[in-house]
Amino acid sequence: MSNDAIVHVIDDDLGVRESLCFLLAAEGLAVRAYDSADAFLRKAASVPAGCVISDIRMPGTDGIALLRRLKANGWSVPVIIITGHADVPLAVEAMKEGALDFVEKPFDDERLLSSVRSALERGQTAAEQNAETSEIRARLGTLSEREGQVLHGLVAGKANKIIALDLAISHRTVEIYRANVMTKMKAGSLSELVRMALVCGVSPR
Repeated sequence: MSNDAIVHVIDDDLGVRESLCFLLAAEGLAVRAYDSADAFLRKAASVPAGCVISDIRMPGTDGIALLRRLKANGWSVPVIIITGHADVPLAVEAMKEGALDFVEKPFDDERLLSSVRSALERGQTAAEQNAETSEIRARLGTLSEREGQVLHGLVAGKANKIIALDLAISHRTVEIYRANVMTKMKAGSLSELVRMALVCGVSPR
């Protein structure tokens, strides 16, 4: 778990915010509090890695809408939803929208802390994956148009001679482009190259 990880607490109830912040800080966790989901979303693109604890019922953007906004913007931060007993059906809907967990009020301290620890571990993994994806996208951006075409052929599982026929170039030329792609993508094997391409959504052609 990264020491830079932050727990972002979102609740319109000041008392709940303060209670959560006190509990988390007592465990040595870094915490930031927001009185609305909109206040969090205004800063979400630049927030440090970590996790979110959000009430499900809030004025403006509620917990469900928050999950949808995060998903729509590609922000893969783990979210724990806080609910009242009567809101369990909403909590189940939140899980379907991508929430990692939900905790009912009045919440048990250890239950909540256990969920937060799991979320922070998940968040660290997500942050590492996001960093890897960004690096792979940067490498993809260095490929020439022809190298990109060869990459698409390789992802489709085509042999060099088939790629050569498709592109109306020689087998030897495909080999050269393939070598360039492997070098630029820093791939140690064809399987690694394909994995990197798929991570970034490169589709077979």
